[in-house]
Amino acid sequence: MSTVKETNIKDQVRDFIREQLAPAKGISSFRDDESLMENGVIDSLGIFRLVTFLEETFGVRIGDEEISAENLQSVDTIEQLVIRKSKK
Repeated sequence: MSTVKETNIKDQVRDFIREQLAPAKGISSFRDDESLMENGVIDSLGIFRLVTFLEETFGVRIGDEEISAENLQSVDTIEQLVIRKSKK
């Protein structure tokens, strides 16, 4: 199984959050290392939309125990989660 290109992951995650989640919160920009939950970019509904996007886009399965603030904190940590899951 080939691994997904890492820059591609980060770009797609960032674009999804910027286009699908952040506008509803009135947020137009955020950094890759910024806490998306603490800064209000993602709420509980946004988390489920994000997980669905990750599973459909990258072909990974994210278990309930992996849906945590630690794994979904920032674009950087989301990228690392997808990389870990895609290598399994």
